[in-house]
Amino acid sequence: MHLPPSSHLFPKLCLFTFLILPSFTTAAEEEKETAKIPEPRHFVSEHSGRFNGERIDYTATAGETYLRDLFDEPTATIFTFSYVKTNLSANESRPVTFVWNGGPGSASTWLHMGGYGPKRIVVPSDAEHSGTPPYPTVDAPETILDVTDLVFIDPVGTGFSRALGEHEGAEFWGLNEDADSMASFIRTWITENQRWNSPKFLLGESFGTTRAAVVANILEGDLSISLNGIVFVSQALDYQGSTPYVRDNIISHITYLPTMAATALYHDTIQPKPSNQQEFIQQAREFAVDEYLPALFKGSAIGQSEFNSVRDRLAYFTGLSVEYVERANLRVQGNRFRKQLLRDEGLAVGGLDARYTADEVDDLAVTSARDAASDAISGAYRSALMSYMASDLEVKWDRRYLDPADPDISRKWRWRTEPDDSSWEPTYVNTAHELASALRINPSLKVMIASGYYDMVTPFFDAEFTLNRHDIQADQLQFEYYQAGHMMYVNEPSRIKLLQDTRAFINQQLQQ
Repeated sequence: MHLPPSSHLFPKLCLFTFLILPSFTTAAEEEKETAKIPEPRHFVSEHSGRFNGERIDYTATAGETYLRDLFDEPTATIFTFSYVKTNLSANESRPVTFVWNGGPGSASTWLHMGGYGPKRIVVPSDAEHSGTPPYPTVDAPETILDVTDLVFIDPVGTGFSRALGEHEGAEFWGLNEDADSMASFIRTWITENQRWNSPKFLLGESFGTTRAAVVANILEGDLSISLNGIVFVSQALDYQGSTPYVRDNIISHITYLPTMAATALYHDTIQPKPSNQQEFIQQAREFAVDEYLPALFKGSAIGQSEFNSVRDRLAYFTGLSVEYVERANLRVQGNRFRKQLLRDEGLAVGGLDARYTADEVDDLAVTSARDAASDAISGAYRSALMSYMASDLEVKWDRRYLDPADPDISRKWRWRTEPDDSSWEPTYVNTAHELASALRINPSLKVMIASGYYDMVTPFFDAEFTLNRHDIQADQLQFEYYQAGHMMYVNEPSRIKLLQDTRAFINQQLQQ
C-alpha cells in the first residue's frame, strides 16, 4: 500500500525504528566483546609423589589467571603451572613460592623442567650435547614440594600468556610494566586461592632476579604483601657488571675476571696449574680488586713496570697469552674471551655455561656466533615441557605455546623507567636500589643468591660486587656457589645442592 506524504504513520514508524535499532546493535556489540574474552582455561590433575622422603599429594593446575583493571575488566591472562599440596596436616601453614625465568621474554620452562618442578629433563651432566630425541623425563624427588607449594609463571608474551581484548602485549613489556603485572598476578592469585596469610617466597633466574627485586619492592611497599624470602638464581640486578661488550666499561673487566679464571682452570689452560680451585678463585678476586682495577683506572697514565706486572698476572689468571693481553691493552672482554681461550683448538666456550664448547665455522671471528651451552640443551628442554604438558598435565589446547617468546618482546621492550615527558639519561639497568628498599621495609626478609662459577652471562663476582655495595645489610644475604654455569641445575651435583640450599633457606626463613 502506498502511503500518502500526509500520513502520520511514516514518521512514527521511523521514530520507532530509530529507537529500537540502537538497542539491537548494542546488544550485538556487547555479545561480540564478551565472545572475545572467554572464561579462563584450567587443566587440573591429581598427583602423588615422595619429595625429600615425604609423601606429598598435590593438585597440578596448568591454567590462566586474568589480570584486571580498576573497572574489573580483563587486561591480560597469565598462564601458570601450580603444584599445591592437598594432604595437609592439621593447622599446617603451607608456604607458596612464585617462580619465573628471565629474558626478558622467557617462559618458565628452565626452572620448571630443570630446577624445581616435580618432573625433570635429564641432560648430560658433564657439559656434553644432549643429543637427539627421545629425551628422558623422570621424577624429581629431590625438589622442594615437601616445604612449599610452587607456582611457575609465564609472563605476557611467553607460554600461553597473552594480552586480552583491546590491550596489546607491549603494555606489559617493560622493566616497570612487567614488574607491575607480576605483582598484580601475585595479589590476584593469593586472593583467588585464599593464600593471603601463607608464607610467600619469590624465586627468579637471570632477568627474573631483575624482576624479583622490583616486584618485592612493589609488594612490600605499595601492596603491603610481606615476603618471607627471595631466591636469586644467577643474579642480574646491576647490568654494568654483566655488560662485557663495552670496551671502556671498567666494572665488567673486574667482575668477569674470576669467572674467566675459573673457566681457564676448568679447560686446563692455567700454567702452572693450581692445586686448589677455591684458593685460586679467591686469588683472582683479590687480583681483580687490588691490582687490576687500579691499573685500568689509571689508563694511559700507568707506569710501564706496573703495566707489565698486571699484564703478566692477567695472562696467568685468564689462561691467555701475554701477547694477547698486551694487544688488548689489559682490557680482556668477557665476550671475546669465550672465543679466544681455546682458539688454537678451534673451539669456543659457552656463554651460559663456559664448560660447554663448540666447533664454530669461523675460527677467526672475534666473538662467538652462537652459545654452545644454549645449543646443547634448548631442544631437550622444549621437548620435555611440551610432552609433559600433554601427558601428565593433560593440557589439550590449540593455542600456541610461545617458547621462544613473542618475537616483538625484544624489539618493543621498554627499559626506560621515567615518563616520556620527563628528562632521562640512559644508564645501565639497576634494580638493586629496589631490593635495598624492600629489605629496609621488611628487616626479616632475606635473599639467597645462587651463582655458577662458569656463568659468562651473569658472573658470580658481579653478584658479590652488586649486593655488597647498595646499603644492604650483610646478614640479609646468603651466597651459594655451584660447579656449573647460568643454569647450574644442568649439572647433577649442582642441581642437588641447589635444591638442598633452597630447602634449607626456606626452612630457615619459616623459623623466624
